[in-house]
Amino acid sequence: MTSVIGAFELPAEDPDEPVERRSRRSRSRDVDLDDEEVGSGRRGRRSRGRDDEEDEGGSRRCSRSRSREADLDDEEVGSGRRGRRSRGRDDEEDEGGARRRSRSRGRDADPDDDEEAPAPRRARSRARGDDDAEGTGERRGGSRRAPRRRAGRRRPAKWLVVTAAVVILGGGVGGAVVLRPYLFPPDYDGEGTGEVEVVIEAGDTGADVGAALQEAGVVASVRAFTNAITDEAGITPGTYRLRSQMSADAAVELLSDPASRVGVQVTIREGLRSSSILEEISANTEIPLEELEAAYNDTEALGLPEYATAGPEGYLFPDTYMFEPNAEAVDILKQMVDRYKQMAEELDLEARAQETGYTPNEIMAMAAIIQAESGGVEDMPKISRVIYNRLEIDMELGMDSTCFYAIGEYGIALNNAQLQACRDSGSEYATYYRSGLPIGPIVSPGADAINAALDPAEGEWLFFVATDPENGITEFAETEAEFLELVDKFQQSQQN
Repeated sequence: MTSVIGAFELPAEDPDEPVERRSRRSRSRDVDLDDEEVGSGRRGRRSRGRDDEEDEGGSRRCSRSRSREADLDDEEVGSGRRGRRSRGRDDEEDEGGARRRSRSRGRDADPDDDEEAPAPRRARSRARGDDDAEGTGERRGGSRRAPRRRAGRRRPAKWLVVTAAVVILGGGVGGAVVLRPYLFPPDYDGEGTGEVEVVIEAGDTGADVGAALQEAGVVASVRAFTNAITDEAGITPGTYRLRSQMSADAAVELLSDPASRVGVQVTIREGLRSSSILEEISANTEIPLEELEAAYNDTEALGLPEYATAGPEGYLFPDTYMFEPNAEAVDILKQMVDRYKQMAEELDLEARAQETGYTPNEIMAMAAIIQAESGGVEDMPKISRVIYNRLEIDMELGMDSTCFYAIGEYGIALNNAQLQACRDSGSEYATYYRSGLPIGPIVSPGADAINAALDPAEGEWLFFVATDPENGITEFAETEAEFLELVDKFQQSQQN
C-alpha cells in the first residue's frame, strides 16, 4: 500500500519495522521534501504515522495519525514561521535544545535511542543550514530565536499593503457612488419643449439659478447646470422665457441670449435730465408718470448714496435696461441708482474724488456740465480742465447749460432774456453771476464724463465755445480775446 503526498508517491509504512528506523526514514523524507520547498514558503507535507515529527528547516510537518489528533500552531518559515503543536503522547520537538521533548516515549522505549540521536541531529543540522541559506532564519545552535526578516519580505508589511489596497479600493468604490452625481449629474438632452418663465434675482449665484431652473423643470439637476456655466456666459437678473427639460448647455446658452429676456427694454441716453428720463420710462413701460414722479421723490426708498444731497438728479445712471413686466416705479428707479453705484465702484469714484480735493457730489456736478457742454468724448478732459482752472481763480463758471436747467428750458446758447431769467431765478444751479459749482448734477452723466471730471487734461484754457454744434466741434481759448473770436465763429455757423 502507498500514500500519495502532492506529486510524490511514498511507500506505506511497515508496522513491524522498528520505531527508530521509521523515525529516521521519515526525517529523511521530510528533509528531501523540505529542500524542494524552502524559500517558496509552501507548507510541508503531512505524513501519516504515529510519530509527529517537525522539520527544523522552517517548514515543519506533522505526521497525520488516525490514532492521535494533532493541533497545528503556525510559526513563520522564512518570512512567516509555521509551527506545529502535536497533542498526544508522542509530542516530539527539535533536538536543537529549544524544542520540548515528548512527554511520554513509551515504557518500552529503547535506551539506546539517545546514543543514535547524533546522526539525525547531523542530518537535521544540515537541513537547518540549507534552510538558513534559503532564509528560514533558524539558528544552528541549540535554541531558537526570532527569525531575521529580510527587507521587502516582511509579512506584516504585506498585510499593511493589502489592507491599504482594500481601503483604497473600498474608498474608490464608495467614492464612485458619491462622485458620480457630481461628475456625471442627471441631465436632459436637446433643446427642450414648451415654454417656461424663470425669474433670476439680483445677487443669485449659479447654484441659486440652477435650483430655480430645476424647480421649474427646465434642467434635470443643479449640478448639471453649474457644470455647464462658463466664463463667457453673461447671465443677468431678470425674467427669462425658457423651455421644459432642456439640456444644461442649452439652458445656459438661452440665458445668455438677451432675446430670451421677458420684459421691456429701455435705453436711457447720457445727458438727460431726470424729468426726461421719467417720461421715457413711462412711455415704454406704461407706468403712469405720476407714479414715477412719486417714486422719484421717495429718496430713501431709492437708496441714493449719502453724498447725493440734492436728490436723485444725476444719479439715475444712463444705460440700457430690461425692466420686468410687473416692475413697480420705485423698483425701476432703484435699479438705475444701483447701476450708478456699481459704476462708481468700478471707477473708484470716492477715493479719486478725495485726491482732487472735491467731494463726490461736486465731481458729479462737474461731470454733468461736461456731459451737457461737450460735443464728443475727446473734448471732455479739456472742458474739465476749463472748470478746474476757473474754480482755482474763483472765476464764475458761466455755463449756459446750468442756466437752462435753472429756468427749465433747453438750448445751445442763452439769449439776453434767458440770461436775465437765470439771474432772477436765484437758483443754486445757476453759474452766472456767482462763483463755484452748482449744488448738484443737472443731468445724468455717463462714465466718460465722470472719468474726465476725475482726470482733467493739462492746459491753461479758461474758455471754450461749440463753434460748430451740428458737427460736434468745440474749440478752446486761454484769453478773452481768443474767446471772442470763437464766439464770432459760432455766430457765423448759426447764420449759415
